Amino acid sequence: MNRRNLLKSAASSAAGVIAGGAADAASTAYAATPKQARNRNFIEASDGTQLAFTECGEGKPVVFVHAWALPSPMWDYQRAALSQQGLRCIAYDRRGHGRSDVPRTGYDCDTLADDLAALLKELDLNEVTLVGHSVGSGEIVRYLNRHGSSRVAKVALVAPAATPFVMKTADNPNGIPAENLAAFRAVLQKDYPKWLDDGRQGFFVADTSPALQNWVRQLMQTTPLWVALELNRTMTSTDFRAELPQIRLPTLVVHGDKDVSAPIELTGRPTAALIANAQLKVYEGAPHGLFLTHKDRLNADLLGFIKS
Repeated sequence: MNRRNLLKSAASSAAGVIAGGAADAASTAYAATPKQARNRNFIEASDGTQLAFTECGEGKPVVFVHAWALPSPMWDYQRAALSQQGLRCIAYDRRGHGRSDVPRTGYDCDTLADDLAALLKELDLNEVTLVGHSVGSGEIVRYLNRHGSSRVAKVALVAPAATPFVMKTADNPNGIPAENLAAFRAVLQKDYPKWLDDGRQGFFVADTSPALQNWVRQLMQTTPLWVALELNRTMTSTDFRAELPQIRLPTLVVHGDKDVSAPIELTGRPTAALIANAQLKVYEGAPHGLFLTHKDRLNADLLGFIKS
């Protein structure tokens, strides 16, 4: 692999699909709205940060944790399908993303896990299936190790990008050199829109419509660049290797064998290998954006897993 491809793959693999840009008008408007004036679709984190969520359907609860720089609407195609199959589908915006507040701090793994815990507690959810994509999988792993599994029944990790450990160290020789990760963040800071355009081919498949690609691009541009960079630093430097074996829940790991953002040999396969009750499903020809490009297959697999 040449230096250019290594840098591109390395940076993306560590962060899922990392994006930035200025917060959109909707995020700004919600951030400026007094707490007492907001609707009930917000919960308050331990530091006062307001986290937005939406839900649809009735039945067993499923909580979706989104990818890096892609807010909760990324899960629309999963929730539209699963909510029609007797499931209560809940998705929330991570701090700094979507309609949630954009605080100056709290982008470490412990705080992000605490935010997820606050959501489950506030909504009094039990027997939950947690579904995470990309770096969202790391948040789920930290939540289970920090808060336990008393509220959780099952876990689905879709194209995990932060686990087990993506940075190269003396005891992790197959990881990505720290200097490559730093160089990638420099690329984002120089011309983020160009990076988005350059990365389209690897994130989708050939027959993905331009409209769907543009929709994803617009979602990714709603996250402030500094938040995206901070989250990248967190997730690429966090070692989850000791935490994964502590998960005793039934776990589904789904990964595409054409994922250039989070190569399966670096992330998906070793993640599944470290979890005792994990089942790995490899989607042939699937990229990192398989939640869209292979949505029918993913929805069917999630439904079967949740209801089994």
